[in-house]
Amino acid sequence: MTEEILKISGGRPLHGEISVQGAKNSALPLMAAALLCEGETVLTNVPQLSDVYAACRILNRLGCRSTAEGNTIRIVRESAELYEIPDEDMRAMRSSIMFLGPILGSMKRCTLTMPGGCELGPRPINLHLDAMRAMGVRIREGAGRIFCTAEKLTGAKIHLPIPSVGVTENVLMAGVYAEGETVLTNAACEPEITDLANFLNQCGAEIRGAGTHTVVIRGGRKLRGTEYRVMPDRIAAMSYLCAGAAAGGEICLKDTAPDDMKSCLDVLEQAGCRIGVCGDRIFLDRTGPLRSISYIRTMPYPGFPTDAQALISAVLCTASGTSMLEETIFENRFKHMGELARMGADIRVSGRTAVITGVPKLHGASVTAMDLRGGAALAAAAAGAEGITYLSGLHHLDRGYEHFAETFNSLGILTERGTFSALEHTFSAANAKKC
Repeated sequence: MTEEILKISGGRPLHGEISVQGAKNSALPLMAAALLCEGETVLTNVPQLSDVYAACRILNRLGCRSTAEGNTIRIVRESAELYEIPDEDMRAMRSSIMFLGPILGSMKRCTLTMPGGCELGPRPINLHLDAMRAMGVRIREGAGRIFCTAEKLTGAKIHLPIPSVGVTENVLMAGVYAEGETVLTNAACEPEITDLANFLNQCGAEIRGAGTHTVVIRGGRKLRGTEYRVMPDRIAAMSYLCAGAAAGGEICLKDTAPDDMKSCLDVLEQAGCRIGVCGDRIFLDRTGPLRSISYIRTMPYPGFPTDAQALISAVLCTASGTSMLEETIFENRFKHMGELARMGADIRVSGRTAVITGVPKLHGASVTAMDLRGGAALAAAAAGAEGITYLSGLHHLDRGYEHFAETFNSLGILTERGTFSALEHTFSAANAKKC
């Protein structure tokens, strides 16, 4: 099978209005949480992504009837006897570990292998397992699999050494079926955590404190399926804002949650963009020169998100002066920097620090997405670069962005998706017609 690529013709100011998709990082745990619910769960505003379809396959293997129609997912659990996630499904996405909590909550047993996903450096699942042990789960490893069993789950006081989003989600989902009260301290505060808690509470759970560092879950309540709308995707919104910042122009994003994006919007303003907010709309105007930012450090929410680090680096490549980025979450989050250098960027990387000296212009090149957000960063850089960029590794983009090429085109970025030979044939035919 011939690999598809994106052909992006950049160097023009952007104009247009787009709707932002539902949040991938909320939709996936909500789908997993449907395992805890009797009756039908209906999730709307679910983005059409390869990771979402992978989650549907896992749910179906666990005895659910999971169907996708447009941006709506319907989930009904029809069997309560299946508790093993096959290895090929675990490898398909990193987020597969989020099924641990709801399977244990509903079945009191779970068998799984190590999850896959983007290669961003060590992301051990020991914190997930330690949290489940605190709730009474016995864990045994053998033959490449992890066997988790419990006679019952019991509420516990759990303190996380780091505010992990995934572990917080698993504790919430296991805790709603545990006996007694679970108190989780140093919990992650991301908006996606609040979205999950709101969903579970709507289903009949009792969770307090989501969005703060202390979350209290009162277990033992039966949950019923409900209809719930997935929150907007703040990282997808930042991706398109960064494309607008890199290329210049005026764009509007609707169906966003600006309050969840304060750190991102602040950084864009520091870089020389004018940002306006009206309800669920974000307006970006970048008609002047870009400015460097002396120091950006990724941090857990409400700090600057690690998922946005690659995106802002694409903007800073043509900013006047020198910028410094420090990555504190994942050690392999700079793999896109070498590809930006192929486009003419001046970047020096040392460990978890990148120093970017702005250049007047980037130029189109053949580049490869090494991971999800790095791929979006290269596309954003291509929007502002002179000439044509060929971006490969689109399976990464497909994990997190719905209709990426169509969205770019809506903003005035001439973008085509197809095989290299097909795209070049179209390009050559168009030029011949002009002659």
